[in-house]
Amino acid sequence: MSHRVLLVDDHALFRQGLRALPSGQTEFVIVGEAGDGKSAYERALVDQPDVVITGIVLPGVDGVQAASNIMRRLPSVKVVFLTSSKSDDHPRQSLRVGVDGCVLKDASYDELIMALRSVVAGKRYLSPDVSGYLVNEYLNPGSSARPASPLNVLTNRERSILQLIAEGRSNRTAAEFLSVSTKTVEKHRANLMRKLGLRNSGELKLVAVDMGLIERPGRVTRLVAARTA
Repeated sequence: MSHRVLLVDDHALFRQGLRALPSGQTEFVIVGEAGDGKSAYERALVDQPDVVITGIVLPGVDGVQAASNIMRRLPSVKVVFLTSSKSDDHPRQSLRVGVDGCVLKDASYDELIMALRSVVAGKRYLSPDVSGYLVNEYLNPGSSARPASPLNVLTNRERSILQLIAEGRSNRTAAEFLSVSTKTVEKHRANLMRKLGLRNSGELKLVAVDMGLIERPGRVTRLVAARTA
């Protein structure tokens, strides 16, 4: 039996590379794809996938919130996060929201297939580097001490608006994306800037990059390179 897979990432080239991954086998069939968290949720309701493979850094609604929304509506779906780093907050976020797997974006093709097979079998999968880092943090809490993420003080709506504004959207276009009023966006924007001690949009964007809401450009992954070389 083939398992239905939904691909979610904001880079079309990366999605193209992932589409090619299962081409040599019949276990996993790509039934849809999305480039942002909002459309990922909408596609999931339409396509009814067995597995969602998603990046965490997505435009508008990030992968964490999108995964939470999808799992709430489709409790049987398996979700595998793709993360660029073992040592940022993304692996911890994946565990907090209860997704089934977390794979580094520079993983090999074989590892991704292993992760997919694990989650459809009802097991959790973490890339070895991710699990090793988390175990080391647990056993040696002072060895890689990190301050608590400022995102913890924001509501989900404030977090989405922070990301949208950092991506360059105006209050009006952010409101249209979220299907709320411009005044609602203005209110939440003022609240989040007060909570984070920000003074202008420039500082807001820098904070969003530092928090991992906006991915730094120039990342090349073996998952794509292996299939496009």
